[in-house]
Amino acid sequence: MLSDTQRATIAATLPAVEGSLAEITPLFYRGLFAAHPDLLDNLFNRTHQKSGEQPQALAGSIAAFARLQLEPDVRRQRFILDRIAHKHASLGVTAEQYVVVHEHLFAAIVEVLGDAVTPEVADAWDQLYWDMADLLIASEAQLYADAAVDPGHVWREVRVTERVQVSPDTIALTVAAVGGRLPGFRPGQYISVQVPLLDGARQIRQYSLTGSPAESRWRFSVKLAGEVSAHLHEQVFEGDLLDVSTPFGDLVLPDDEAPLLLASAGIGCTPVIGLLTALSEQRDTRPVTVLHADRSRDRQPHRGMLAALVDSLPSGRLIQWYESTSPHVVSDAIRVGQMTLDDVDVDRDSHVMLCGPTGFLSSMREAFIGREVDESRIHYETFGPELLRTGAR
Repeated sequence: MLSDTQRATIAATLPAVEGSLAEITPLFYRGLFAAHPDLLDNLFNRTHQKSGEQPQALAGSIAAFARLQLEPDVRRQRFILDRIAHKHASLGVTAEQYVVVHEHLFAAIVEVLGDAVTPEVADAWDQLYWDMADLLIASEAQLYADAAVDPGHVWREVRVTERVQVSPDTIALTVAAVGGRLPGFRPGQYISVQVPLLDGARQIRQYSLTGSPAESRWRFSVKLAGEVSAHLHEQVFEGDLLDVSTPFGDLVLPDDEAPLLLASAGIGCTPVIGLLTALSEQRDTRPVTVLHADRSRDRQPHRGMLAALVDSLPSGRLIQWYESTSPHVVSDAIRVGQMTLDDVDVDRDSHVMLCGPTGFLSSMREAFIGREVDESRIHYETFGPELLRTGAR
């Protein structure tokens, strides 16, 4: 835990570190992958590295955690770290890997900041790193224990039993255990899928489960985007084997009976479908409003399933937005343009659950806060690295 002296040092040096993170994080990853090329091939997502999203995500996490130590906010800290821990667990991250990250991250900090990294500065930031790492290691250990797996040993082999084209660029895969049974999961959670690529790498991507936990098989949908998804579209068919992880993820149904407001964009509908499936099976009577945005009706994955699930709820309502659609289908429930909260009833006591691209998440989060929903009641899932804004609350 940071001492008062270390906390003061972090406060004094945070602007300089924060201003240099755009240099530090790419340098860190270059050093890490030069020393451990297997991590780039078999753990980190190469597409997110190439786009710069992963370095931005790391920079945001470091800065956000540092600010939370200066203005303690336990709820916000747990929110950030729990999301990271679930993602790490789905990848099989182990405590030993934090030592490797520490070595290369601090080498990059020293190279960029030079003489500004005095022994006192190094000591404070070293303590901050291990405070963050220790919390993550403990959370991940608990997730592994809850899932009844050894740390890092999250992978199992499954067989594809069904492949369905659900939109022009999206397929749905159903998989079954190869011997034994698949473990349970909570609606809204995801699995990691690891695939071998032509260059020998084994890349990983996360996909939300859309079926019922009561079923003996898992279903997930794959939009054609990135190396792993392209491999699944082009190379994986019924009868093929896949390596998948134990389910993880913290976008799950809240324990109370408050109204729900589920908002998604594009393939972000998949965790929403998982949540709606559970609500439908439970014959849940609470008010559930579902908002969805997509490019067009003919390119929307699971359009019929989404509508049927909402229709099955006694107090369900569905409103959808399309970038373009035929004028004759436009109504109060089908709108044209970007999703907005105009003419949408928003109960400030609702739990809001969001899933979609980062820009969508950011704009909708602000929109719901603008409608007086407390940020503690806004939950979300994103595909790809989480781009935390340094000052985000």
